[in-house]
Amino acid sequence: MQLDAIDWRILAALQHNGRLSNQDLADKVALSPSACLRRVRTLEENGLIQGYHARLDAVQLGFELEAIVHVTVDHSHPDWHEAFLQQVDAFDEVVAAYVVSGASNYVLHIRARGLPAFSTFVVEKLNKLPGMRDICSYIVMKTLKDKRGELPLTAAS
Repeated sequence: MQLDAIDWRILAALQHNGRLSNQDLADKVALSPSACLRRVRTLEENGLIQGYHARLDAVQLGFELEAIVHVTVDHSHPDWHEAFLQQVDAFDEVVAAYVVSGASNYVLHIRARGLPAFSTFVVEKLNKLPGMRDICSYIVMKTLKDKRGELPLTAAS
């Protein structure tokens, strides 16, 4: 799908505030409400807008510990990748998982209620996965910038 400047403005506005009414969005991008709605539906149908959600405050909801965990799995274990993915998908503590290049195979983003819960997750769940070779955890002390899920649209348009 070829995007024009108005499409980029729609995407940027919705990325910033997915609760904008169609009228407010249309006003922001200088379109009529009906034209704006048609464009939003086209962006949704083409998969450029994949959904809308509320961003929750993890700390206020009791998930005080955030960690980045590097994981290395033994490649000689049969179906090591598929087995790891299946297990990680079942762990609620894993809020994001990435296949990476470098010294480890995966990077996991973990949220836990505190250090005891994180420790239990690592020792009782993650460490017991078949073929687990190495786990290196980095506890987040302070978040300096967090724009997960947001794209630098002003640079792309």
